[in-house]
Amino acid sequence: MFDLLNKYRVYILVALSLLAAFIFYSLHLKNRETAGPLERSILNVVTPGAKAGTGGAGFFSGLWSDYLDLVNVRKENRELRRIIKIYSSRETESSEALMENLRLKELLELKTSMPTPSIAATVIGEDGSPWFKTLVIDRGGADGLQEGMPVVAVNGVIGRLVKVADKSSRLLLLTDHASGISAVVERSRARGVVKGGGNGQCSLEFTLRDEDVKVGDTVVTSGIGGAFPKGIKIGEVTMVKKGAYGIFQTIDVHPAVNIARLEEVLVLLRQKYD
Repeated sequence: MFDLLNKYRVYILVALSLLAAFIFYSLHLKNRETAGPLERSILNVVTPGAKAGTGGAGFFSGLWSDYLDLVNVRKENRELRRIIKIYSSRETESSEALMENLRLKELLELKTSMPTPSIAATVIGEDGSPWFKTLVIDRGGADGLQEGMPVVAVNGVIGRLVKVADKSSRLLLLTDHASGISAVVERSRARGVVKGGGNGQCSLEFTLRDEDVKVGDTVVTSGIGGAFPKGIKIGEVTMVKKGAYGIFQTIDVHPAVNIARLEEVLVLLRQKYD
């Protein structure tokens, strides 16, 4: 113990001296308006350390304040991102609603212009099997639908109903191999039957070789056979080929309706047309 005191005696003496000076200064400060030589000496010794301590405290206080600001900025960014997602979602919903309203308006105009009673339906399913090309709509027997009724869209013919349930129906597309619609070339009145090609395209068959058919001609329903009313657009001629032999032409037709983007349809309620 004595060796330890002897080793650090200088530091101990300095600490005791400073302590005594502080005590002395504290006891006499309240009784005097001016500091004496000893008090001024003590202040000169203590002030730099006090400034350093204050500066250090200010430095760490600044760091803590900056940290809190950074945390608040992160919170604000997260909140702003959340708000942006909400408004983006609402904008998408508004855009979808606007486009749907436009489609329904066009369908309503078609319904009004048609002389045949009709009912609007929404596409709710699709069958893209290799054998059949069909769509499912949300209307059925409860709405007055029957098998064989024609189905159209704003741009033209879609197909016919082949299966009718109480609350839904399946329609066979004009692009299906099993589909056949009596048609006429609008410009030249050349007749034929539009058959599905199974690949999203159609062909105009049984058109005589000497009939006037050109690429770009519009093909419409003829009204013959009572399946479809007369004059509804089916598609556009994309290829005409007259072989060296045979009595018929080979004619490719591109459907007027984009089946892949079809969402609403119009079912014509009458089955027979004169």
